[in-house]
Amino acid sequence: MAMILGWLLCAAMAAEAVQLVRLAGAAGTASPSPWRRALARLAADRVAMAALFALAALAAIAVLAPLLAPYDPSAQPDIVALKNLPPSLEHPFGTDFASRDVFSRVLYGSRISLAVAALAVLVSTIIGTTYGAVAGFYGGRLDGAMMRVIDAALSVPRILLLIAVIAIAERVSVPVLVLLIGLTGWFGTSRLVRAQVLSLREQEMTVAARALGARDREILWRHLAPNLLSTVIVAATLALGNVVILEAALGYLGIGVRPPTPTWGNIIQEGSEQIASLWWMSVFPGLAIVCTVLAINTFGDALRDALDPRTANAR
Repeated sequence: MAMILGWLLCAAMAAEAVQLVRLAGAAGTASPSPWRRALARLAADRVAMAALFALAALAAIAVLAPLLAPYDPSAQPDIVALKNLPPSLEHPFGTDFASRDVFSRVLYGSRISLAVAALAVLVSTIIGTTYGAVAGFYGGRLDGAMMRVIDAALSVPRILLLIAVIAIAERVSVPVLVLLIGLTGWFGTSRLVRAQVLSLREQEMTVAARALGARDREILWRHLAPNLLSTVIVAATLALGNVVILEAALGYLGIGVRPPTPTWGNIIQEGSEQIASLWWMSVFPGLAIVCTVLAINTFGDALRDALDPRTANAR
C-alpha cells in the first residue's frame, strides 16, 4: 500500500511539474525569477517534454498495473499447453516456462523496479546533501576527515559492496534493499553539495546573516539550502537512471528482489538460459529498462542545462 501511495504521489508530482512548466513558459516575459526562467527554457525543449511525459506515463503504468495487466503475474493456468508461447494477440509479450504472461509480469515489475529506484535515490539524496553541506560549511579538519571517509567509500565499487552485503544476509526484503542501495549511493552527491557550499559560505548573504547573529544551523538551512536545490535536483534525477540499472543488475544476479515477485531484472534472468529460443522473456523487460533510463537521462540532461545560468547565457 505504501508503494502504491508513493507512485500515486510521483504521478501527481509529474502532472504538477508539467503544469508548472506550461505556466512558466506562458509567463516568461514579465521579469521572471530564475526558477521561472529555467522552467520556461525546459518547456521550450520538446525532447525534454517528451521525456517528462514518458516518465509520467511510466509512473501511471506502475500505479495502474493491476488494472492494465490482463492476467495475474503469478498465475500458471496451464504449465504444459501454455508455456513458452511466443508473442501473440492473447499474450503480447509471450509466456514463460511456467505459462505466466510476460506482459503482465513486466507491468507489475515496473512497480518494484521504479519504486526501489525512486526511494533509494531519495534516501541517498537526503544523506548526501546533509553530509556534504555540513562538511563544506564547517570546513577545516572536520571537512578533511569527512572527505577522507568519502574517498575511502568511493574506492570500493558499489556493485561489489552490495553483492557482499546482500550475500551475507542471503535474502533481503524490498525495504532493506532500498536502504542498502540508498546508503551506498550518496557519496557523489555529498561531494557536489560540499563544493557548492564552499562557494556559497563566502558570499555576502552568508556574511550578512552571520553578522546579524544568525546561528550556523539557520544559515545552513535557511540561506544556503535553497541555493543547493538545483544541484541536488539534477544530481538526483541523473542518479535515478543509474539505480534503475543497478536494481535490474541485482535482480539478474539473483540477489535482489527474488521470484516470484517480478522485477525487470529477474524476468530477464529467468529467460537468460534460453535466450535464443525464448528471446521475448529478455527483450521486452530489457526494452523497458532502456526506455526508462533513456527518458530519465534525457530529462536530467535537459534539466541540468535549464538550471545552469552559463548554459542559458550561451544560447
